[in-house]
Amino acid sequence: MSADNGHPTLNTERILDGRYEVGELIGRGGMADVYLGRDSRLGRAVAIKVLRPDLARDPLFQSRFRREAQAVAGLNHASIVSVYDTGDQAPANGSPDDPRLPFIVMEYVSGRTLRDLIKAGEVSTDDAVDYTLGVLAALEYSHRSGIVHRDIKPANVMVTRDGHVKVMDFGIARAVADSAATMTQTQAVIGTAQYLSPEQARGETVDARSDLYSAACLLFEMLAGRPPFIGDSPVSVAYQHVREAPPKAASFNPEVSGALESVLERALAKDRNDRYQSAHDFRDALLAARNGTPDTFQTAATQAVPHSPVSSAPIPDEEPRTRAMARVLEGGPLTSMSADDLEETPEPPYEDTRNRQHERRGRRTAWIVTLFVAIGLLLAAGGIYAYNLMNQPPPPPATASIPDVENMTQTAAINALLEKGFRAPATESQYSDTVESGLAIGTEPEAGSTVALDSEITLYISQGPSAIQIPDTLPGMSEAQARDTLRLLGLQGGNTTTVNSATVPEGRVIETAPGVGTSVQMGSTVDLVLSSGKVSVPNVVDMEVEEAKAFLADPAYGLETEVEEVENSVVEPGTVTGQSAQPGSDVPQGSTIKLTVAKAPSPSPSPSASSDSSESPTGPGNRRGGG
Repeated sequence: MSADNGHPTLNTERILDGRYEVGELIGRGGMADVYLGRDSRLGRAVAIKVLRPDLARDPLFQSRFRREAQAVAGLNHASIVSVYDTGDQAPANGSPDDPRLPFIVMEYVSGRTLRDLIKAGEVSTDDAVDYTLGVLAALEYSHRSGIVHRDIKPANVMVTRDGHVKVMDFGIARAVADSAATMTQTQAVIGTAQYLSPEQARGETVDARSDLYSAACLLFEMLAGRPPFIGDSPVSVAYQHVREAPPKAASFNPEVSGALESVLERALAKDRNDRYQSAHDFRDALLAARNGTPDTFQTAATQAVPHSPVSSAPIPDEEPRTRAMARVLEGGPLTSMSADDLEETPEPPYEDTRNRQHERRGRRTAWIVTLFVAIGLLLAAGGIYAYNLMNQPPPPPATASIPDVENMTQTAAINALLEKGFRAPATESQYSDTVESGLAIGTEPEAGSTVALDSEITLYISQGPSAIQIPDTLPGMSEAQARDTLRLLGLQGGNTTTVNSATVPEGRVIETAPGVGTSVQMGSTVDLVLSSGKVSVPNVVDMEVEEAKAFLADPAYGLETEVEEVENSVVEPGTVTGQSAQPGSDVPQGSTIKLTVAKAPSPSPSPSASSDSSESPTGPGNRRGGG
């Protein structure tokens, strides 16, 4: 699917169901848009598939969309994209009359579709076989669960960065037991023309073998670089699926071996009874072709059925009385007789004499006796055959030794089991302190065990260590960086609190709870303590000024000072008598605190000086008279 701007999209700021944050559009199909999202509760990336608003009013598309969720919800397999949750939501900026848009929350798969890889020419012959084995593993599991996909094609198969196959889009899947599951719907054929089985094209009921035909078309396209049938319209392509033989893949790719061509020929048979009857058979044939061993698969067991003794019974001279009797005398079956078969045939003219009637009656009696003897012999032979068949001891089951898959990638481990002839395993995740996350821990039964090929095998995949240390790199990070780091380690960011700090910038992590270096279980919640960017002002009143300045400049506070001296006859000079910020108040980091400091008052004038100044107007120079 490719993203374009031709249709309205969800508001990327929306949160679905109070939990799923909707991000950028990453794909678009004929029925739905797919967005990259985030599960805020579990802190993991998800893909959110939303039914297109222009199709939401159509009950058919609503039904198909919900059917996909129902079909995949019960399928837990490594090669099938998992469904985590479903729901519906009112469209953004819509009116109350607009229908709610159903959505599916799925596993987010980082990779490319087979369609993109084929277009880029990046699929080798070995890759084609490996990818098909992955698809067949998914189909074997879904068929065993009673689900037929009905739309296997390159656009519905993802290949991850490590080469693992993921089958998706069960939008038109049906349960095998659904008697109404034909491929026609409102006079339209469901599926994609290039990968449509002949029975789908004819509108007949589908089964698991229809998926196998589509998988064979997929294999053909990966090998040849084009589908087996190409036409001007879907109708012409569907006609070719029903009537025409496919070309040889080797005519487009000389690397296709004769054994692989033989597998394709059988898998693309028009009659489903002539194809591989299960994904397991198809897979075995592919493995045999890749390994250069003969394909032992047979489409049907044939047995020589002994001719009925009736066929050698003497045919009387007289024509039998009914067509049914004539059919038996000719060696035909006793079943499927119509009412016309029981009608008497006209007898030839005969001479009405007593001797002639007696002869005819004797011949008729002999014929009836012969008929019943033949039927008795046939029933006796059938009974003996059935008795021998029922009392024959069953053949011992085929067995093999389970390979050691420890430290293999998930895809390599599954392929190792498939190559031994085992069925696709179920997968479970476990913590491991010794095996790297994403690699295989082992199997149940254990490696080296000899078990039947149809045994249930569980493959355990490592989730990494069960306990992990909180990293000491968190302090100093922003809240978003810290939460992302915790999520990548398998932990969750918890509550956030803020405290004052003189050194850590505002909004940065000061510490965690539990503290850094502590070992905690995977999935644990770690609370974050962030800096408020402020400092709580201490009380420096009554301190000597130099002591107060040193106290405020301490790294615990990191505050600047400014001194203002004020005459004070009561307090000793050099003592702080006041501060501009009240003790205990919060100020920004690096703020300047103004200190009021006492200084000695200025000296007052002496008494003699005061007397001289008062007598100066009448001094000797100013005296009058007297002399």
